[in-house]
Amino acid sequence: MPLKFLVSAGPTREYIDPVRFLSNPSSGKMGFAVAKEAVKRGYECVLVSGPVNLRPPKGCRFIPVVSAEDMYQAIKKEFARCDVLIMTAAVSDFKPAKKLKQKEHKIAEKSILELVRTKDILKSLSPDKGKRIVIGFAAETNDLEASGKRKLFVKGLDLIVANDVSKPLAGFAVGKLNATFLYPKKEKERLGLISKISVARKLIDFAEREAENK
Repeated sequence: MPLKFLVSAGPTREYIDPVRFLSNPSSGKMGFAVAKEAVKRGYECVLVSGPVNLRPPKGCRFIPVVSAEDMYQAIKKEFARCDVLIMTAAVSDFKPAKKLKQKEHKIAEKSILELVRTKDILKSLSPDKGKRIVIGFAAETNDLEASGKRKLFVKGLDLIVANDVSKPLAGFAVGKLNATFLYPKKEKERLGLISKISVARKLIDFAEREAENK
């Protein structure tokens, strides 16, 4: 069965003013590895990514975005046409309540920045999931499995990859994860320190198996 993959990658940027923004160190390597593996197996793939220093894999359709809202709009537009959504992006949880039109100069010793929550992309899409296979990621520093399980059910996922970013060599911008696969009805799968390429292969394997059973 020819599957259509939709993959998100990288960070988002939430601008405070024209030159400053809130973001995170996500490199996009995980999502790009997933897209590359999907294309390698002959599947159609759309890759939506925040700002990264990576070249999109040949054979996938690439959609660059900047903010969490940009990513939400791009994912929402493509969601109806996909069979599998794999959301590896590290989307900013907060954004400035108001973006300043000009650069804020250093005048006061202290300044208060008001933040508001960004849209939870997976949670927003879950009511329209249907038979689609949806996979998420959770970067955690504590309560790895409990936090991952909560997100798994709240977001209506088929699988969540919980990554303990507090462990050496498993944080952002590196080639490995300290991963645990959490499922709604199956026993967890602790993979330990594993390359992002290997995780990508396992995720495509999982999607293929799930598609056969639906």
